[in-house]
Amino acid sequence: MAGGNDWNPDDYDDHHEFVHEHGQSVVDLLDPQPGERVLDVGCGTGHLTAEIADSGAEVVGIDTSAEMVTQARDAYPNLTFEEADVRTYTADRPFDAVFSNAALHWIPGGDHDAVLSTVADVLTDDGRFVAEFGGTGNVAAITDALIAELDARGYAVDHPWYFPSIGEYAPRVEAHGFELRFSRLFDRPTPLDGGEDGLRNWLGMFGDEFFADVDDEERGAILAAVEDRLRPELFDGDTWVADYRRLRLVAVR
Repeated sequence: MAGGNDWNPDDYDDHHEFVHEHGQSVVDLLDPQPGERVLDVGCGTGHLTAEIADSGAEVVGIDTSAEMVTQARDAYPNLTFEEADVRTYTADRPFDAVFSNAALHWIPGGDHDAVLSTVADVLTDDGRFVAEFGGTGNVAAITDALIAELDARGYAVDHPWYFPSIGEYAPRVEAHGFELRFSRLFDRPTPLDGGEDGLRNWLGMFGDEFFADVDDEERGAILAAVEDRLRPELFDGDTWVADYRRLRLVAVR
């Protein structure tokens, strides 16, 4: 993971399993082979890293969160995890593939040339880059309601996440020497765990940057107001369904 969020690995694993569950189809797209070296960028608590390793590939997981890396090492002691930032990462040996699921949107848009430069540098000459992250319009209903509520209470907040379109991101990928073989932007409505509390749990896990200047008491009031704004659109009476949109790509050196 990256960005200014305060990651809680126990909460992440207990209440947000959908992140790695949906990521299994991205592993299928990667199609790791026995003996390949794979770098997993933004590995979190390591579940998809382990899925890749089950193929017989040699995999290294990196994440900026020390807490996530510690949990990954505890869960999968036979795998390699490093606390590292993809923007500055270097490898002692090249990788056949770089993989990333649900992580790159935490990195500011202005830093993605550094991301793509690293990916190109660590890959073999014919290596591949397989990634999925938030695309344009991702969770727009949620972030629009949250920013509107914060603005109404006098908090000036810039949207902290990077959700590009295919048209925006493809030229950036190609500028770093890649051939873009596949790209898709698609809606993926995502049920949130926790019933009535699902939306506030989700914001509690992922939304720290929105609440940087908000005290705990007012935070609760803002969350309740955001729920009121979104209940007609995103709550079915039992479950909150987040308006996810994903950008998926495969690029080859």
